[in-house]
Amino acid sequence: MRKLFFSLTVLLLMVCACSEQIDTSAKYVFKYHTIASYLEAHPDYSQYVSLLKMIPINENLETSTVYQLLTARGNYTVFAITNDAIDAYLQDLVNEGLITEPSWDSFTDSVKLDSIRTLIVKNSIIDGFDREDQRYSIDMVEKNIELPLPTLNDHRLTINWDKNNPDSFYVNKICPIDPLNHDIPVINGYIHQLHKVIAPKDESCARYLQNILDNKTEGYLLMARVIQACGLMNLLNMVRDEEYELKYLKGEIPDMEDYQAKSGGDKSATAGDPDAHAPEHRKYGYTIFAETDEYWHSQNIDPAAPDALEQLVGWIQRKNMYFSEDVNKTDNNYTSPDNILYRWVTYHILPMRIPANKLVYHCNEIGFSTSKPTAYTLPVYEWYSTIGEGSRRLLKLYESKESEGVYINRFPVLDNSLSGTGHELSCDREKTGVFIDRESENAVLNDIINACIYPITSPLAYTDAVRDELAKERIRFDLFAMFPEAITNNIRRADSREGKFQHVYIPQDRDYKYFENMSILNEDTHFIHYNGYQIDWPNYCQDEDKAFGHYDIMFTLPPVPKRGTYELRYKVLATTARGIVQVYFGSNPNNLPAAGIPINMGIGIARTYLGASVAESDLSSWHGLDDASFKDDEDAIIEIDHKLRNHGLMKAGKHEYGEGKTARDDARQTRHILVRQTLDPRDTYYIRFKSVLESTKKELYFDYFEWCPKEIYDNPSKPEDVW
Repeated sequence: MRKLFFSLTVLLLMVCACSEQIDTSAKYVFKYHTIASYLEAHPDYSQYVSLLKMIPINENLETSTVYQLLTARGNYTVFAITNDAIDAYLQDLVNEGLITEPSWDSFTDSVKLDSIRTLIVKNSIIDGFDREDQRYSIDMVEKNIELPLPTLNDHRLTINWDKNNPDSFYVNKICPIDPLNHDIPVINGYIHQLHKVIAPKDESCARYLQNILDNKTEGYLLMARVIQACGLMNLLNMVRDEEYELKYLKGEIPDMEDYQAKSGGDKSATAGDPDAHAPEHRKYGYTIFAETDEYWHSQNIDPAAPDALEQLVGWIQRKNMYFSEDVNKTDNNYTSPDNILYRWVTYHILPMRIPANKLVYHCNEIGFSTSKPTAYTLPVYEWYSTIGEGSRRLLKLYESKESEGVYINRFPVLDNSLSGTGHELSCDREKTGVFIDRESENAVLNDIINACIYPITSPLAYTDAVRDELAKERIRFDLFAMFPEAITNNIRRADSREGKFQHVYIPQDRDYKYFENMSILNEDTHFIHYNGYQIDWPNYCQDEDKAFGHYDIMFTLPPVPKRGTYELRYKVLATTARGIVQVYFGSNPNNLPAAGIPINMGIGIARTYLGASVAESDLSSWHGLDDASFKDDEDAIIEIDHKLRNHGLMKAGKHEYGEGKTARDDARQTRHILVRQTLDPRDTYYIRFKSVLESTKKELYFDYFEWCPKEIYDNPSKPEDVW
């Protein structure tokens, strides 16, 4: 019977092979094929199969080919290129002058020939490693966002669809996926037929902008002229840290082997791979929010005019698109950090590449469900420091159910009372912010190797009003939001359960300083990022970060918006795996004063406040500290919050939800008020954490910090919100 069934299956496959119009209702018949054997059985992929057999998996190890990879067990997503698509691509190379005829024989340079073959093959395959949830079905993935894993050529792909034709799918907007021949399941993955070769240009942002300048292409012509005039092209030309790349390939960037045995034994250290892996790359990245040329025409500025930059400077002055406390020189020395045009354009650029679905992070805010990833609930935020020599400034990214998109510097009215919903109630017109159009044809998301460019239809500037609104905000920033390298290199919130993404070992400074804003101050500090993807952790963005050993570590904090009195807060989720740490804070990294007494990260808010006599296991009512003990008596709840604050303690925010409760209702979670003092945006501040224990296994824990201005925490008419 088994042989008969197999024969019938083969017969069905032979019938299907006669026509590429595959009946999608019969896709189950391919479950006895590997990707390689399926492609071999269909003549329309003959050129693609030949290329698969030529290209080594690793250029340094030429013993195995990509074809052999696709014969083995695994979880691969393959965008199989048809013969017609490859022929069309060769004709494109003729049109570009690279070859004389649309034929493989026309290549006279063997290096170029190998490069083109490799491009076609490795840009069409994603290796999902040992996880079946990392083989990607077109019908299942969220559209218009980058797929979680890169191709074999380390490029990111996006599956797009045409709203006017829901059956039309594309890779990176321009490569059509066959409407019938996709989501073909085989033993080791999915196959999707593609009618155009995936051929990103591998050009830097600087090269992309230079092409605009050379061809006077409308779209971002004025932005390209401003960036060039302000001397930023060299910065935007940086793609990856080649020194790190070489050291990694030579094995000089070590992993943390068997980290579970060396760390504190917390439950977050029990998943899968016993090693924490160092990042494979250290890429540079940028995100540019750009007014389009269409917008400038509406302002009567011709982007191609010889005096367009002078016109723009005049516009900035007339519209008050600047910060009045700056020096703001208006001469044509645009490369000066004091120049008004330099300040204006650098506020448009972030020093990290942020894909469209990660401008903000929706994960565990109250009401949000990963099963409905576009059904947003509570507002989520990010505060990032923009580029600019001598003028780091905060830029706020925001999205909520009510905002209907991601905005820059939006300042709405929230229902954030103790009994409120946390949702956005309204937003004054002048505080709406700048809408980021992620779905526009002008959005450049996959064409540039080191950047994304998002069109904005209203002007962006760091003005007096923006500064004043930012200064009224409680600024909560996840630790990894401080590290542009973590965002560019897909370390923060990587959408994968694979071990190398779940537990990332950041190299010690002696091996290589990976994060510019972090200093590992001794050789006995081991720092690991726990990604937390699809894990119900009650952290701010689910992820958390830890150090162990006799740790001594320092961070460069983001700037405050305005001179004034602020609190700096540090949130801890207590477990028995945590240790005791002394915190230091100040503006001189070589001489930081202690910030209060050591913090015992192993005890929650009740024991910290009431003393060690409180049993950690007896926290059903927090001994009268939790909100539930007072039911609807808001005055009593506010009074308890006030008493906690007098001891430098706060409950965690109500915003996030994990392990069956909000963070505010979790007795293990505490915000420690580290400092309360006058701070200045012109100064850079540092925070240092040093172990006070002999044990090398007790952990240092990180989730988020907060800058909170006095106007919020000491407002006599309106207590600070609980969210």
